[in-house]
Amino acid sequence: MNRPILRLYGFVVVLFLLLVAFTSRWTVFEASSLRANAFNARPLLEQERIDRGPILAADGSVLARSVRRSSGSYERTYPTGGEFAHAVGYDYFTTLGRTGLESFRNTQLNGQNISNLQSLLDQLQGKKPRGEKVITTLDPRAQRVANAALAGQKGAIVALEPRSGAVTVMASSPGYDPNSLRSAATAANIINDPSARLVNRVTQFGYAPGSTFKVLTATAAIDSGAFTRESTVSGRNDIPISGVPLQNDANESFGDITLTQALAKSVNTVWAQVAERLGKATLARYMQRFGFDRKPELDYPSTQMSSSGEYLGARLLSPTSSRVDVGRMGIGQDKLKVTALQMAEVAAAVANGGRLMVPHMTNRIVDSDGRTVQRIAPREQARVMKPSTASAVTAMMEAVVNEGTGTSAQIPGVQVAGKTGTAETQIGNTINNVWFIAFAPAAAPRVAVAVTLQGVPGQGAAFAAPVAREVIERLLHD
Repeated sequence: MNRPILRLYGFVVVLFLLLVAFTSRWTVFEASSLRANAFNARPLLEQERIDRGPILAADGSVLARSVRRSSGSYERTYPTGGEFAHAVGYDYFTTLGRTGLESFRNTQLNGQNISNLQSLLDQLQGKKPRGEKVITTLDPRAQRVANAALAGQKGAIVALEPRSGAVTVMASSPGYDPNSLRSAATAANIINDPSARLVNRVTQFGYAPGSTFKVLTATAAIDSGAFTRESTVSGRNDIPISGVPLQNDANESFGDITLTQALAKSVNTVWAQVAERLGKATLARYMQRFGFDRKPELDYPSTQMSSSGEYLGARLLSPTSSRVDVGRMGIGQDKLKVTALQMAEVAAAVANGGRLMVPHMTNRIVDSDGRTVQRIAPREQARVMKPSTASAVTAMMEAVVNEGTGTSAQIPGVQVAGKTGTAETQIGNTINNVWFIAFAPAAAPRVAVAVTLQGVPGQGAAFAAPVAREVIERLLHD
């Protein structure tokens, strides 16, 4: 071979190697960034041609499914409308994105679950993905009761199974119908609605917990060994806390009363004194055990969850900060902001003998051939308190319902354990955010619930407790 041809051959080989290297860069090393490029429409088109798996309620009813268009692409529909909007979320990937379980379980719903061998083989062979089915723990009948109770109000209701952590109810109001988001005009109206209809008030919205937080203070008091439920503390009105007199509800004054009586009557001055004696470090330790100061471990997008704790503006404070008034924190005031999910977990941990389970909305994942490829097993998150402490706090919460502020939560033939809460939205204002947390039956709990209603002209006992009773009754009868 003469020299000019040899040079030409070498030049062609070099060009070929450069071409291979350049192609490899984009197909192997830069593939993910290329797919994520805003100007690359191909991934969007591919997503629309995937037959996503359905999302089902615990009873098998369909909450979300894909319908094939004449063009060959698919669109997501929600047969129950707004009933499960915040829990299930929506999938409008090409316009609004994804939320809720639609987002968290996207890999499985799109059939790209590499933990499923068949799905992995299909991907390696270039076959069209087959979406997997997500079966949830959500109870449709109880969800309907919760939504009806919230109609026309702002608030949240969440229910858990204490022993497993399964979420059976997740209702947030005001809500929206995810089907209506297909219309750009309607979607814009919902997004810009000042009532924040897209916000999940169960997981995202922080409220002052009011007296429901006294359950945590009672837990810390008894579990630390500093008090028993029969310990007595003065319930006199206007006792100085951090140098400022603290009032009881209706300025009622009590003598020396037991902690059980003080929880039943929700005596502010007793629990503020208990919190001061325990100190910030002890309360902070129990808050951490209950899951405060971090986002929940729920199978739900992290961007749609908030941490519960002491806040200075938008910044989460340590409970041991010098800015914290421990006495007022101990009664659910000061700078505390909590989610409904967090307070349901407080009730559930007491109900479960002190063991806090990881909350979850997914029961199992089923592939397109009907095989269960993943089952969500109950998992312990923390040992919050000793079983003996849980028994003592349960008895105290029973007293709240039997003879205290929570009598409107009573259910004939069922012992309910609960705690009311009322947080003033403004000093001297009669418009409040009201709470009730509870579990039942107290001796063998099957349900724990948190109810919070925003901007109510009254007390938690009058508004939130009856709602909790309705949800508990429905769940116990399902």
